[in-house]
Amino acid sequence: MYKLSISPEAKDDLVKIKSNISKERCNTHAAVNLVTKITRKIRGLTEHPEIGAPLSSVLDIQTDFRFLVCNNYLIFYRLENRTIYVSRILYSRRNYMRILFGKLSEDEEI
Repeated sequence: MYKLSISPEAKDDLVKIKSNISKERCNTHAAVNLVTKITRKIRGLTEHPEIGAPLSSVLDIQTDFRFLVCNNYLIFYRLENRTIYVSRILYSRRNYMRILFGKLSEDEEI
């Protein structure tokens, strides 16, 4: 079984997701349900760490990041020495490339 490590940024992402859904929909129950669903997916990685698609399979970039889709959110993680490092949990329509990697180059569109 793999160990799980969640970055401070990913923890903050979960807090923001819960807060935003609660405020936008005025529905704390929906926010809690979504965060619960995301955390279940993350915990499931300990038994099936390679279930997420490699990010390099959908983008023309070499990276060891993998991702899982949960509703409209993407869970970005890496595998290293039997540990799963969850880096970020981002809304799928955000510019996650810029968030994950910063600006790549002057001429490269993200």
